[in-house]
Order: sequence, then C-alpha cells, then structure tokens
Amino acid sequence: MTEQPPPPPGPGFGPPPPQYAPAPPQYAPAQPPYAQAPPQPAADGPDFLAVDKRNAVVVDASGVAFESSGLSIEFRWPEIRSVHYRASTNGKALMVAVVHMDGRFFECVVEAKPRSRLQEWFPQLAWVLGHYRPTG
Repeated sequence: MTEQPPPPPGPGFGPPPPQYAPAPPQYAPAQPPYAQAPPQPAADGPDFLAVDKRNAVVVDASGVAFESSGLSIEFRWPEIRSVHYRASTNGKALMVAVVHMDGRFFECVVEAKPRSRLQEWFPQLAWVLGHYRPTG
C-alpha cells in the first residue's frame, strides 16, 4: 500500500464575531505615479556664482551656499553674522568665509581660471553682498 498525504487542516475557528472583527483598512487616495514639486517663487534680486572643478560659492536672496568636493552647506541670511572674501595668497583663488551667528566659521575656496576671472568676481561679489547685507 502507498501512503496518502494527510488531509489539509480544517477551517480553524472561523472569522471573529462581528464586534471583534478588524475594521477594513482605510487607504489614501491613489497618487499619480509622479508628483510635481510645487512651483518655487522666483527669487528677487541679484545673485553671484563662482565655480571651479570641485568647489562653488553661491550668494543669492536666500543666503550663501558652499559646495566643496560634492558636499554642500547653505546659510540663510538670518543665520549669518558676516561674510568675508579675499584672494588666496598666490592670487589664483577666491576665498569666501561665512561667520555664523553662533561664532562658527566656514570657508570655501574657488580656483579662478583664468586668473583674470578673479578680478571679475570681486566687484560682482561686493555688489551682491552689498545688496543683501548693506551694513556688512
């Protein structure tokens, strides 16, 4: 004789009584497969951008942003005590520093190629910073 597999298990205890039955799940309405970001208001005012192969400095209506080797940090104007800038000692780069309200100091260095670009950046940066921070 060959052995037969055991019969499947019975239905168990059955469904719970109605007063203990779980409520059916409430699902959020279906979203489209993509959602567009809400439109951002256009920033009024001038902006400054200095970029090299690895680093960037942006000054605009929202504040100052640094990008250095793929890492970025943004400073909003209310967080900024002061912004300083100068040429590097070899005259090949723009050095921009932000002093945070709590005293922390952040710096970004952007290489100017060609070197004459550095002389273009200084008046632009001075004008933009003067627009947003007229008292310094």
